[in-house]
Amino acid sequence: MQGGKTLRYILAILLIVAVAVVSGCAVQQQTAAPTTEKEKAAPELYTRGEVKTAEEAKQLLVEGNQRYVTGKVLNDDLSSSKREDLVKKGQHPFATILTCSDSRVSPEILFDQGLGDVFIIRTAGNVVEPVDIGSIEYGVEHLHTPVLVVMGHSNCGAVKATVEAVEKGDKMEGNIGAILTKIKPSVDKVKAAGASGDDLFKNAENENIKAVIAEIEAKSPVVKELVEQGKLKILGAKYHLDTGQVEWLE
Repeated sequence: MQGGKTLRYILAILLIVAVAVVSGCAVQQQTAAPTTEKEKAAPELYTRGEVKTAEEAKQLLVEGNQRYVTGKVLNDDLSSSKREDLVKKGQHPFATILTCSDSRVSPEILFDQGLGDVFIIRTAGNVVEPVDIGSIEYGVEHLHTPVLVVMGHSNCGAVKATVEAVEKGDKMEGNIGAILTKIKPSVDKVKAAGASGDDLFKNAENENIKAVIAEIEAKSPVVKELVEQGKLKILGAKYHLDTGQVEWLE
């Protein structure tokens, strides 16, 4: 009788151990990090081939922005091997981007691109002077980017300040005043067309983008020639701070 109790006791202990082992395996399977879509798709952009056309370049930007908007970004390789590779092979960006200095507008992030993918020039109000045009020329002529994107954004402080200065009749003085002076013709144009209130700000932002494109084309023989040769396309774009989406202006 005593032997039967001992046997039942041993069997009970073994059963408890078996249950614990099985439960542990189940928990381990549940807590093991699943392979994410990011991990599966990451090599797609990290190993992108040479981009030869403006259409291909724009498509990469459109797809990258969509990933950013949906929170499915892929391009976050900041490893030492990535940096070393860029030093050895040099930079080969597929797009030159002129945009505003606003701290909320970061092209690499909002287009989900990595180190070495985009050549960027930033100025308040995305306006240009000779040194900025020179930087643009370096991107399109020496780095051979097939696309130049001039991108403004919603709620632009430089445009807002210009609108307020125009409506109040304030003088635009000093270095900051020089920025407003560059934007003023765009504000005057949309104001003359009857825009007011929020529409005045929004339309002035769009008009400023178009005006900057026209100025670059007029003042850069390099850009003009590349466009005429079909080697470069200039695109206007507007980044919306609230949604994260980039609107392409035709």
